[in-house]
Amino acid sequence: MKITFYGHACIGIEVSGKHILVDPFITANEKATYIDVNEIKADYILLTHAHQDHTLDVEEIAKRTNAIIVSNYETAVYYGNKGFQYHPMNHGGSWQFDFGKVKYVAAVHSSSFADGTYGGNPGGFVIEGEHKNIYISGDTALTMDMKLIPMRTKLDLAIFPIGNNFTMDVEDAIIAADFVDCDKILGCHYDTFGFIVINHDEAKKKFFDAGKDLMLLDIGESISL
Repeated sequence: MKITFYGHACIGIEVSGKHILVDPFITANEKATYIDVNEIKADYILLTHAHQDHTLDVEEIAKRTNAIIVSNYETAVYYGNKGFQYHPMNHGGSWQFDFGKVKYVAAVHSSSFADGTYGGNPGGFVIEGEHKNIYISGDTALTMDMKLIPMRTKLDLAIFPIGNNFTMDVEDAIIAADFVDCDKILGCHYDTFGFIVINHDEAKKKFFDAGKDLMLLDIGESISL
């Protein structure tokens, strides 16, 4: 399983020969200007919620790739009504796709499209594929629901927002790592704009002192599990 960070909360996942793109926000991200959105592959586009900083490039990429859009019912149907392929989910539900199993789990946040359309309840994804399991929390506060995840799935990686203000901060993300029983964390949703700028060295040290590994990838950088 190969994981690529495209900036903000956008993650690319290559698993079982398929390309999954999560929360594509690239073309308006000033820190990701060197990423060519037209070169990004996508068989599936997974959306944690409807906010523009997670959905901006969905339609352009889906139109080019014919990707299947996977999200909560309201968000998925929103794109289905525009003629895109979609697969609706809701909290607690899972589905066996051709690359692996996906479960839609709870998040504490808000969700609406830029045009004001209600985007349904926000969530996160637990993805199981190639004998590796990852949890993408989506934009969320720290929540006790996270404790349910390791009851079903042993995680190899958790992807958490750490920018504070709109989501968890670093300290809450450390607690979240304990809740999901995973010491390998990939940080996202930080530095993109002024409200969520963090001190990288300080964040890594706090995780290290807690016995955990926080990865802050450069935009375009990849890791393999």
